[in-house]
Amino acid sequence: MTSRAAPTRRRVPALARRHVESSALTALLPALAVAPLWLAALFLIWLPVHVVWHVPFGWFALGYLLAGVVLFLRPVQVRLVAPLLGARRPTRSERALLDTSWRSVLQANRLPRGRYALAVLPADDLNAFACGGHLVIVTSFAIETLPRDELAGVLAHELSHHLGFHTVALTIAQWLSMPVLLLARIGFFLQNVATAATDTFARQSTSLTALGRFLSAVLTVVSWPFLAGLGASNAIGNVVGRNAEFQADRRVVAMGFGKPLASALRRVVTTATPAEQTWRERLSTSHPPARTRVARIEALLRQRRP
Repeated sequence: MTSRAAPTRRRVPALARRHVESSALTALLPALAVAPLWLAALFLIWLPVHVVWHVPFGWFALGYLLAGVVLFLRPVQVRLVAPLLGARRPTRSERALLDTSWRSVLQANRLPRGRYALAVLPADDLNAFACGGHLVIVTSFAIETLPRDELAGVLAHELSHHLGFHTVALTIAQWLSMPVLLLARIGFFLQNVATAATDTFARQSTSLTALGRFLSAVLTVVSWPFLAGLGASNAIGNVVGRNAEFQADRRVVAMGFGKPLASALRRVVTTATPAEQTWRERLSTSHPPARTRVARIEALLRQRRP
């Protein structure tokens, strides 16, 4: 009797597997920080809605959260999220340049072509970012300027964010921030209207002027806590986001695109205007300095040499 050999399964490389990295967990901190403000803002939005539509606040909040799940669907990210971010579909020439670099990244990770979507942001700087769970956005300047291998290194870095689930918590935090930002903007708009109306129509009346100033002050007091909370959440997100950049770079080195990524980052160093950052500026940026990233990538490359 002849024995039939058992079929062998093709194993996916460990670097291509999606798994939750530590940066994905720490990225939940901004979402937790903005959650109380989100509940307060959503409650204020729910009050007028409840007058015409008698829905409990719990169901209203749950519906908002479930609507955020739709943002992680690939078709929604391509047709809705990308345009909201100012990105568009690549042109034929841009697609030709992107396809060669993107194909090499997907092949290195044995990933299907249709899992992720590419979009182009018309901008005059070298930049790219990952969004949601399937979207990779590259600036038009990066496509036109970077050589094929360096563009592949940049795309590999953004893919690493998706593979490490770094973008999930960021998308959740942004979705929770939308009612807060909306309410803050409405408050400042009404404050400006109250101030303008007071200066225009109530100049001759001391009581009306005082009332207008009081309403303007109340709206300012209501708006500022929401904006301050958003600022604190963004600062936390920027701090924890720097570690995500280092982890993504480490995965890029494991993919074999460490040298091209380092070369692309050197271009950023040479084109950027050198300036000493203050602590406020460091809090407002989510990326570590390009020089630091290049040094770390080169150290990882030296460790991998026999």
